[in-house]
Parts: sequence; C-alpha cells; structure tokens
Amino acid sequence: MRLLALAHFQDGHSRTQIAKFLKVSRTSVNKWIQVFLDDGLDGLKKKPRSGRPAFLSNLERQQLAKYIEDNATKPDGGRLTGYDIHDYIKLTFGKEYHSDYIYILLRKMGFSWIIPI
Repeated sequence: MRLLALAHFQDGHSRTQIAKFLKVSRTSVNKWIQVFLDDGLDGLKKKPRSGRPAFLSNLERQQLAKYIEDNATKPDGGRLTGYDIHDYIKLTFGKEYHSDYIYILLRKMGFSWIIPI
C-alpha cells in the first residue's frame, strides 16, 4: 500500500487524490510520503510493533494446553471449568489472570468450550 501511494505520488497525483485512490486517510498518505522523503525506501518497511508482551510464555502455554487436553474430560466424570484453569495458571506459573480473560486466552489457544449434550 505504501509503495503504491509512493508510485502515485511520483506520477504527480496529489496526496488527496492518492488517499481517495487507496481509500485511506490523507494523514496516512502524508506520513508515508514524508517518511520516504526523509528516509528513502527503507523508511517505508514495516517495523516491529511494540505491545504488551504475552503474560504466559510459549512454553507455559504449551504446558497449559497439555494440562487442558489431559484433564478436559475425566473418565470418572466432571470437566475442567474456567476456575480450574485459572487456579492451575496461578499455582503452576504464579501468574494471575482476570477470570473473564481465561476464556479469551483459551480461544486464542484454539480451545472451545462448546460441550456436546
């Protein structure tokens, strides 16, 4: 998208026209062109985004997934609940999630809590 904006700019189109062509804001087009003028093509490359690091490491997530898979359906009855998983994370990894976030975490890990009747 950034290179396409630059190509339109080099073809003589205005920044407003480029924004309309690409269906992006004029502010974005202005930033891209200014970065190109200041830093060249290298400036237009995507940079790593900062963000909050994952609360559980990949290894901890793998361990949690194994725990869930091993204990989700117990032969003697019963199932894991969000509270069970919350307690496991707290006791095993010493990290505490908000109880509502447990289900978001599980969905991100590929688990579903839809249970057949």
